[in-house]
Parts: sequence; C-alpha cells; structure tokens
Amino acid sequence: MTIYDVRLYGRKILEGASPTPELDTDCIVEHTLGCDRSYLLFHREVSLSDGQSDEIKAYLEMRKTGLPVAYITGSKEFFGYDFMVTPDVLIPKPDTELLVEKALENIEEKLSANPGRHISLCDMCTGSGCVGLSIMLSALESGFFSKENIPSLIMADISDKALAVAQKNADALCQIVPNASMLRSHIRLVRSNLFEMVTGKFDIIVSNPPYIPAQEARCLLLDGRSEPILALDGDRDLCGNSTNDNDGLGIMRNLVPQAVTHLSPLGVLIVEAGEYNAEMTEYLFRSAGLRNTRIWRDLSGQLRDISGVK
Repeated sequence: MTIYDVRLYGRKILEGASPTPELDTDCIVEHTLGCDRSYLLFHREVSLSDGQSDEIKAYLEMRKTGLPVAYITGSKEFFGYDFMVTPDVLIPKPDTELLVEKALENIEEKLSANPGRHISLCDMCTGSGCVGLSIMLSALESGFFSKENIPSLIMADISDKALAVAQKNADALCQIVPNASMLRSHIRLVRSNLFEMVTGKFDIIVSNPPYIPAQEARCLLLDGRSEPILALDGDRDLCGNSTNDNDGLGIMRNLVPQAVTHLSPLGVLIVEAGEYNAEMTEYLFRSAGLRNTRIWRDLSGQLRDISGVK
C-alpha cells in the first residue's frame, strides 16, 4: 500500500465511526511513520512496508471502536507542548488551555508589581500534568522569571497512575524544552485526596477537577472513549462515595473551601467547571470568601473557568 492508499482506506474504515475520519487517519499514519502532515501530502506514492500497513490497520480498528487517537498514539498536543497520555488520565482538551492562559496572566501581573518575587503554584487534580507544566514552561519561554526566582509548582492528584504519567511528562518536557531543565527541581508531585497531603500557601491554585454530573459522565463513556471515570464524575464525596446529587459539584464543594485555606493573601484560585455548573461554582467561590470572582468563556463562547481572589 502507498501512503495515498492507506489514507483512503482509513477514511473509509472510519466513516460513520468518527466525526473526523480524515484527521484521525492522518494522525495514525504520521505516528506510525514518524512524519508530519506535509510529508503525507508530498509523498503520496511512497510504499509502506507490510509491517507499517498492518500496524496502521490495527490502529484504525482500535479507533473504530471509539478509542481516542491520543490513547492509540500515546500523545496529545496541549498549549504547544506534546504530552504523554494513557487511559489513566484525561486527554488534554483545547478548552482547558484557557486555564493556563488565565494563570499566566496572573503570574505576569504579580511579577510586574514585584519583579523579584517568588511565585508558588499548585495544580490540583493534575492528571497528565498538562496544566501545571504548560504554565511553568510557557512562563519560562515568555521570560516571566529568571534563574533566581523560578516558581515552585506542586502537582497533586489522588491517582498514583495519573501521577506516574505526570512525572514522565515533567521529566521529558524539562529535558526537551530549551532551558527548561532548571525547572525540574522546582516541581514536586504529591499524592493527595484534594489538599489532604498538601502543605503551604500558594499565590495561584489552578484545577481542572472532575465536574461532570455522574449520569452524564457514564453516558459519555458509552462511545468507547475509555477515559477514567475518576477524572470525570464530579458527584463524589471525600471518601469516594457517590453524593447522589447528580449535579457534578460534589468534589467542587470540598475543593473550593480547601483551596481558599491554602491561598496566600491576594492569592488567586482558577478552576475549570465548564458549562455544567460554572455559575454554581462561582457561588461556591463567593461563599468561601473569595472576591472579584469572574466566569470566563472559552473560544466557543461556553462558560468555562472561574477565578477569584482571596
């Protein structure tokens, strides 16, 4: 088979099984061949080995079941960085990049007021680590800090398997991204049920916690996407039991007041709650004593993030 043949085959196989059959096929072919999109476009007649053809066909069959391309290839781009992903973590979504953007705005504001200060960050429910690591790496590449005032970052999650993925991403990205190796010693991973095992105060806390109502979370997984229910279902109490509220706010009701106690004076809390319950989450912010609360919309106009100041 040539590259042209296998791309055509993939589109036919995934037609009706994926909303983006052409894109999915190209991502799988690129991953198998170790090339980029331009190579596929300009080398259509290049023949694949039997092994390459068989591997691509096997991946396409996996995609046909609903398994996301990111779990098949083991990586997903987020905020310009490539993150390792496994079924133990959520696949980073473009909408979550807003969380990084708002954190960076706050870092820049704090450092503009006091250029030499040390910023402390916490990424709660870190999953793959995409949010916290993107903040650190982007702040470095934007020149927000020097070697003398590198921020500290705590990445916390209740899942050991998720933390293992986050650690691999931290190790890899701090070696790949130019000048980022100095960040690694300023990043610490903590297994914790929310803030149970987290100590200290933070200038900025970010979180993309489970916030989807339980019933809807279960429905989402019926398409075979295989994302961890632990990272989706927001209707859980601190013991992991169902709240039976089906409003997606079980974890948020505990996270927000705990986060407030770990904020420094004028510290900022930013969480993703999505269109499911952004307004109720803002209410929780205000009830916990945060001020200047605001709901931010994503690029599609949906309610996405909530921020507040201690």
